[in-house]
Amino acid sequence: MGSVMKKRERGTRKGFTTGANSAAAARAATIGLATGAVPKEVKSLLPNQTRVTFIIHDGAVMDSGKAAHAMCIKDAGDDPDCTDQAHLTVDVRVLQGKAGEIVFAGGKGVGRITMPGLGLAVGEPAINPVPRQNIIANIREVASELLEAHGLEITISVPDGEAMAKKTLNDRLGIIGGISILGTTGIVHPYSTAAFRASVVQGIEVAANQGQDTVVLTTGGRTEKFVIASLPQLAPACFVQMGDFLGPALDTCAKEGIKQVIIGGMVGKLTKMAQGEVITHANRKAVNTDLLADIAKACGAPEDVCKEISEAQTARFAAERMEALGLDAAFYQALAKRTVDTLMERYPHQFALRVMVCDFSGNALADVRSDGVEHV
Repeated sequence: MGSVMKKRERGTRKGFTTGANSAAAARAATIGLATGAVPKEVKSLLPNQTRVTFIIHDGAVMDSGKAAHAMCIKDAGDDPDCTDQAHLTVDVRVLQGKAGEIVFAGGKGVGRITMPGLGLAVGEPAINPVPRQNIIANIREVASELLEAHGLEITISVPDGEAMAKKTLNDRLGIIGGISILGTTGIVHPYSTAAFRASVVQGIEVAANQGQDTVVLTTGGRTEKFVIASLPQLAPACFVQMGDFLGPALDTCAKEGIKQVIIGGMVGKLTKMAQGEVITHANRKAVNTDLLADIAKACGAPEDVCKEISEAQTARFAAERMEALGLDAAFYQALAKRTVDTLMERYPHQFALRVMVCDFSGNALADVRSDGVEHV
């Protein structure tokens, strides 16, 4: 009997966020100020109110006991996170006479906010509100006596953070010079679609908070490159890579009062949209090739070709058959119109919609607009 190859399961080991690691390092450094020695490990409080033990590196008390240093190495678990193994480094300094104050500073490798819309003031380090509160909670637990007389300045830095940030959306959001200190629970869940979905929502909220009335949603890197080149007049914040999260993206556009939505896509994802799917992942539901066959028929394709398209597995097959017949321009235009009609039915009077279609090389294939639905 032949062996059966098992599909490799994705890892399930959880990790800890940049925020959780920063809080642990801050707790350790603050203990150093309070006791004269930075511990080798700390049991740190997470934002979800659980406690986890973190190993502490490079602990040191300096400046005659007025400053301390500690570092945690981020373990992202089985999540393919670009900040895995980042060295979350914290320096805590006593602010003489400023009783009870805790202030934050961003060191090298931590981004700085340059645009409004992220819930942090322009010029502030990109340390999100939940991690800030979590860091403060850990510090107050171990330094209540010290804080009765003095304040503390918390400087977070991340060696190589600037290089890591190039693999994130930070630059698009106006976060310059490094990564963000993030985390709402403190825990990283492997292959977290929730994290990506949240980044899509946040991207649209940032555009709205900046006063942009247009958002351009793309399904991936190639479609994003295509629409950016096609729409040079739009600000970078207008472009949001939504991946498969069409529904959450459009819901957020409606909620935030975006007046015009532009979708850049290729034939496969657009077919999913045209058939009414709000999550367009390939594993969720098969492409409706009967719909493609109907569109092909309406464009003048003969019955035998329509039958082939209906029996095929991919939308790309339909596109190739229509190209061979010289009907590809009409086919792409009709698919884009079907997409517009389907989405306008789902979101009536919410926003104007434009669908731009490109091929795998980024060449424009079709461009269809809704008939001027007024924003309500």
